[in-house]
Amino acid sequence: MEQLIGNFRTMFLFRGIAAILFGILTFVWPKLTLSVLVLLFGLFAVISGITAVAAALRNTEEQGWGLLLFEGILGILAGVIALVWPAITAVVFLYLLAAWAIIIGIMELIAPLSFPMRGGRAVLTALAGLVSIVFGILIASQPAAGLLTVVWLIGVYAIVFGVMYLIAYFQARSLATSLA
Repeated sequence: MEQLIGNFRTMFLFRGIAAILFGILTFVWPKLTLSVLVLLFGLFAVISGITAVAAALRNTEEQGWGLLLFEGILGILAGVIALVWPAITAVVFLYLLAAWAIIIGIMELIAPLSFPMRGGRAVLTALAGLVSIVFGILIASQPAAGLLTVVWLIGVYAIVFGVMYLIAYFQARSLATSLA
């Protein structure tokens, strides 16, 4: 059980840091080109996906590991597609990002039912899922609102998502300490 908590802590830490860095970069350079945004998203999705796959493969004996594996593979695929075709149009990118956020959000709403989570971690995971779904729906419904607005939405989403993962990391750390 301690190894499971440690693996999830590591996943929460790296995904949180990656998301926050991604979000900050969108505010530092708000007028960056779409190709740079696609590159940043691709790197974030690949790193996040690899982290999720690694956590899933380390815990194949635990219930729900397949869901985490699927989430990781989906993230890697979304990232690779973004990296291989950087000249993708803004609308296609926005719909790709919206679909990714909605699917990840649904999976995170389901995750507390599949993994042994209690209290705050389950609520934070479900809240992260809800934020992902709302974000996906917002950018899918308003693709012509302007790239700058979308960049800001993406930055806010990534920072909120990252902070939630870091909170989950620290909660898991206190849980691991209490089990020791």
